[in-house]
Amino acid sequence: MKLTFLGTGTSQGIPIIGSKHPVCLSTDTKDKRLRVSVLIEWDDKTYVIDCGPDFRYQMLRANCSKIDGILFTHEHADHTAGLDDIRPFFFQQGDIPIYAHNRVMKALETRFDYIFKTENKYPGAPNVIKHIIENNPFKLANIDVIPINGYHDKLQVFGFRFNDIAYLTDMKTLDDDEIAKLGGLKILVINALRIQPHPSHFNLEEALDFIETVKPERAYLTHISHMLGFHEDVQQSLPDNVFLAYDNLQLTV
Repeated sequence: MKLTFLGTGTSQGIPIIGSKHPVCLSTDTKDKRLRVSVLIEWDDKTYVIDCGPDFRYQMLRANCSKIDGILFTHEHADHTAGLDDIRPFFFQQGDIPIYAHNRVMKALETRFDYIFKTENKYPGAPNVIKHIIENNPFKLANIDVIPINGYHDKLQVFGFRFNDIAYLTDMKTLDDDEIAKLGGLKILVINALRIQPHPSHFNLEEALDFIETVKPERAYLTHISHMLGFHEDVQQSLPDNVFLAYDNLQLTV
């Protein structure tokens, strides 16, 4: 199984438009972060978790020519705004499966009503196949995907476990029974927004405490803001099994 980080930045990306912050002015490519998303591949299957406003460029940059579906963590724009850009995949493949909590699906239906229409539909709009996710395992091809239920402040958010890899973003709190689903991981991906506390995201200290609780073999930090610091500086401060993810990083398990 291969995981590709399509984007590792927070909702505004890095650099932020018009910002003179030193991290935004960095020439290190690892400090340039698109909105957060990953590609999960195994056998001949390819799935995307979240498709934000950078989705088109991310697909081109990753040389991704087909997708078997999109999983959504929650409805915020930096995770959903690129849905219209599934059109090239639809024109080549047909209807695109999407997987989301019922609340998230309704938000997509409102924002992208022209995609979900069944009558008098614009001929250039893509079609999707809706799959409602509840907090129970579901099958993608030959793999049982385990949802991990957490909270982004008070908003419910899903993370996902694929065999020995778990991907959690925009998390602030998780119940103990959800944390128990994360035992025995080889790779944990978790959000770490910045140094200072934040009302709806783990900061660095909270992310490291969470990693210590879950005890994966390796952990990768994502959904990063410029306020976390320069990539190389932060990486040098992390424990030996914790890594700062960056755009285009590929992991294989």
